[in-house]
Amino acid sequence: MKKSFVGLFAFILFLSLQVKADEGMWLPSLIGKLNIDKMHSMGLKLSAEQIYSINNSSLKDAVVAMDYGSCTAEIVSADGLLLTNHHCGFGEIQKHSSVEHDYLKDGFWAKNHEEELSNPGKSVTFLVRMEDVTDQVFKGISDTMSVASRQEKMGKAIAAIEKEAKGTTKYETRVRPLFEANVYYLFVTETFRDIRLVGTPPQSIGKFGGEADNWMWPRHTGDFSMFRIYCAPDGKPAGYAKENVPYHPKHHLPVSLKGVQMNDFTMILGYPGRTNRYLTSFGLKNTMDIVNNIRVKARAAKLEIIKDYMAKGDKNRIQYASKFAGSSNYYKYSIGQNMGLSALNVIDKKLSIEKEFTTWVNSDPARKAKYGEALNSIAKSYLSVDDKVAMEYSREALLGGPEVFRFSMGIGSLYQELKGNDKAKIKTAAEKFKASIDEFYKDYDAATDQKITAVLTKMYAENVAAKYQPSFIAEIKNKYKGDFAAYAAKIYKKSIFPDQQKLEAFLNNPSKKTLDKDPVYTVMLSMMEAMKLVGEDNRKSSAGLENGRKLFVAGLNEMNKDKNIYPDANSTMRLTYGKVGDYNPRDGVHYNYFTTLKGYAEKGVTGDADFDFPQHLIDLYHAGNYGRYADQDGTLHTCFTTNNDITGGNSGSPVMNANGELIGLAFDGNWEAMSGDIAYEADLQKCINVDIRFVLWIIDKYAGAKHLVDEMTVAQ
Repeated sequence: MKKSFVGLFAFILFLSLQVKADEGMWLPSLIGKLNIDKMHSMGLKLSAEQIYSINNSSLKDAVVAMDYGSCTAEIVSADGLLLTNHHCGFGEIQKHSSVEHDYLKDGFWAKNHEEELSNPGKSVTFLVRMEDVTDQVFKGISDTMSVASRQEKMGKAIAAIEKEAKGTTKYETRVRPLFEANVYYLFVTETFRDIRLVGTPPQSIGKFGGEADNWMWPRHTGDFSMFRIYCAPDGKPAGYAKENVPYHPKHHLPVSLKGVQMNDFTMILGYPGRTNRYLTSFGLKNTMDIVNNIRVKARAAKLEIIKDYMAKGDKNRIQYASKFAGSSNYYKYSIGQNMGLSALNVIDKKLSIEKEFTTWVNSDPARKAKYGEALNSIAKSYLSVDDKVAMEYSREALLGGPEVFRFSMGIGSLYQELKGNDKAKIKTAAEKFKASIDEFYKDYDAATDQKITAVLTKMYAENVAAKYQPSFIAEIKNKYKGDFAAYAAKIYKKSIFPDQQKLEAFLNNPSKKTLDKDPVYTVMLSMMEAMKLVGEDNRKSSAGLENGRKLFVAGLNEMNKDKNIYPDANSTMRLTYGKVGDYNPRDGVHYNYFTTLKGYAEKGVTGDADFDFPQHLIDLYHAGNYGRYADQDGTLHTCFTTNNDITGGNSGSPVMNANGELIGLAFDGNWEAMSGDIAYEADLQKCINVDIRFVLWIIDKYAGAKHLVDEMTVAQ
């Protein structure tokens, strides 16, 4: 097994410079060997050491994974000031908002450090170093070993590597598989947990265009928010404390006012979440027909209910704003991805690759012995459909649907203690759960959740095989004659969980008998039991998938030694490079590479859910008050497009010029290339970025928070 991939990095080092500049999410530690000459030929002025270094400060030290990779952020001052997307800070903005202090509607700008708002649970993680440990993981591993023996031996090797790398430090160490577990890398990181909100524009700027413009170009969205990293006085990570001080980073990004021109070099460092570029035609059909279709169907129903509730008042809107945004983003993504995959005939392209692979494998006995069963193993894993349908409906309609069932799972520790007689342990477990309930009920409406329960449990019952039906569904069909709304009304009325006062009263005097009879808790347990069976069957039916993928990727890379090789994204730091550019989305249509504030004014509709605008911004537009942030053409540029290769997790990533200066923040991809996570389309795929000059203009001229711009290093 080790030998089957030992040549991969050997031939990567000798790849020709014919690699496409716009495709690839590259490991920063390898760019000096793989990419730097090409990047220099495109205009880069920095050395590989200035981008990624272990011993000296470099660009990597100014880029962080936010919330363990859900987004990316960059440091723009010597005092730990962070820039990321508005939608990456949306949850925190929403939590701090109220009818009296509606930061979603009005924005928020701290005038000094004392006014910056703490955010329990928010974190940023720095990459300290990465290292190829493939040889160490595979030491002593052979193809003749059983799967169990191989996994046990590799697991011990990985644990030893992580332990040794950690030593006496407080760093986190984790060995991650790449190239479908043919290669392993050690990632050493450091996480800070006192992250405070510094500033945010109103939603009518930070989310301008709303759902209508999501994944679309042209855009005019000021998608940014600002945080600050705090640490203990000794510079080490610490939880929130008044005595904490702003963090002084090894490096922060200069902010450029030079703007961008057509074909300018650009690069992005960030934490892309997940791509599936090596997905087979079998996996692709599963993604389109099952995963995406079920996600769209379930979320459409859920979003309609939430939208109705939000329209009834400001309190309602604030309560569910973050939940709506989180659910709707990948609802629309899944629609667009299926459309893109179909329009670009990606299945046919995958089939063509698989045909070529099969011909190559069968032309040599040794290759046939090694890789001959790869595609067969993958194909067999997708023959069973019922368990995969049930898995997706479990995620979307049960776990990802009603909130109260997921919430009730948290009382499991107390339930276990109630089986015994240790009053001290029972009290401790009750107090621990009680500490979480204020946060839950603040943004919870039982009537809305009840409607979601009725609709989504019915959807599950109508679409999932009988063997995977939770027991409560039979009760609905028999006792309630299939009336899911009536059943939901009953359990929400009788349960302690939808009502904070009832739950608090229970926690003051908890009993096992109450939980045993509670209808929400018993429904949750029946859901878990059904999902356990779904998981077991899914593991059985997919038993050969992991090894099949591993062999397929190993064979593909051996077959294509002259082509670009980069691993799928997995929420580890990656670099992508490209150029500023326009594109032609369809016949007769051309999109320019930038937008201006004029388009904001043209799109704006007073009071509209998606296109409402602050009058102050329009007044500034009409006055032409752009200051030093205007482009050389005299207009204020709002957004621009590049061909950098990004995906979810890259939101908030710094877009840098040839000098490593910040020129924008990545925040979206384009509708015409939604297939990009599975198949990159060089002619269509675009990264949508907010122009840093628009960001600074909003901070300075619109918000009057020039002290934040003054804190930055500005490159004229």
